[in-house]
Amino acid sequence: MSKALEGVKILDFTHVQSGPTCTQLLAWFGADVIKVERPGTGDITRGQLQDIPNVDSLYFTMLNHNKRSITLDTKNQKGKEVLEHLIKTCDVLVENFAPGVLDRMGFPWEVIHAMNPRMIVASIKGFGPGPYEDCKVYENVAQCTGGAASTTGFRDGLPLVTGAQIGDSGTGLHLALGIVTALYQRTHSGKGQMVTCAMQDGVLNLCRVKLRDQQRLDHGPLKEYSQYGEGIAFGDATPRAGNDSGGGQPGRILKCKGWETDPNAYIYFITQAPVWEKICDVIGEPDWKTHADYAKPAARLSRLNEIFTRIEQWTMTKTKFEAMDILNQYDIPCGPILSMKEIAEDKSLRATGTLVEVDHPERGKYLSVGNPIKLSDSPANVVRSPLLGEHTDEILRDVLKLPATQIEAIKASGATG
Repeated sequence: MSKALEGVKILDFTHVQSGPTCTQLLAWFGADVIKVERPGTGDITRGQLQDIPNVDSLYFTMLNHNKRSITLDTKNQKGKEVLEHLIKTCDVLVENFAPGVLDRMGFPWEVIHAMNPRMIVASIKGFGPGPYEDCKVYENVAQCTGGAASTTGFRDGLPLVTGAQIGDSGTGLHLALGIVTALYQRTHSGKGQMVTCAMQDGVLNLCRVKLRDQQRLDHGPLKEYSQYGEGIAFGDATPRAGNDSGGGQPGRILKCKGWETDPNAYIYFITQAPVWEKICDVIGEPDWKTHADYAKPAARLSRLNEIFTRIEQWTMTKTKFEAMDILNQYDIPCGPILSMKEIAEDKSLRATGTLVEVDHPERGKYLSVGNPIKLSDSPANVVRSPLLGEHTDEILRDVLKLPATQIEAIKASGATG
């Protein structure tokens, strides 16, 4: 069975997380991703957060599956010539360098386009054009400048960043879609183009409901927010709302049995309007089904704190899994707070390939995420990440079709380390 992106060659100049997330996804779909790394050191994450001495870190291995690695010194003349060959041969060049680096290497868009008019050049930067376009950006900076942090946390506390890597991995996912779209357009136009994603833009795209609420504030208070029921006035910006659902159906995180000792003994509970009467029956408040203060969604908005306090009295008598089983019988939306340990041990996630066990020649077996996107005719097989420069000779020989004498000359020049 062929892969969806089989035959597409990706020249991968990415490092750390945002770019490698993008190119790994393309590799899972069958693209031949050639990761270009600096001789001797490679991607900086190979050595970051190492749990086993002198072995590629999990940070690196979990972001670089299904790729081939070539070491190349692009400041070396023969190394630069190899890069030019790769540009002429590949379909896509992906980079997440600091602003201007590719230009200083001597490969601005105009040069690349002249060398290979079909080449798609895809870039991740921290910011788009504007006052901050030359600034370096990391995950938490992107979350802060994209609107996520100001709207995350509790009203009386600090802004918070989320554990989900919406700045790095989120932007990488956006860029992958842009690349696939450009590849599709090329089938009609025959020409490559530039694809850019700014991390600030990617985070903002994921925060659109908060931008929605910013505009709703012009027309009155946000009634589904807890502070409305507490009688606290709204300011001029979308506030932090704790664990409120952020949607039309109010929701909260509630304590379950064992919360005193287990930091994850909680469940997310949504009071969806169509199942309100079932909720009343489950928690033992049948009178609420017809009471004027509770029967209609609009009446409940000013009483959400009271309502969720009563629901929590019920959830605290059940473990999060017991509560989930009961609530699902009545189609009441809910979900247990799953720890990373619980997720890692989830057999169903392994069965679907969402979690995979990978065997590495130096570190042995480790657990990683698999492709979250499932294609019925193109299943994704997760292959271990490459060792530094592992495929250098193979790429020179099989991709660039260079003769043995030329390969030896390149190696002798020190261009490949």
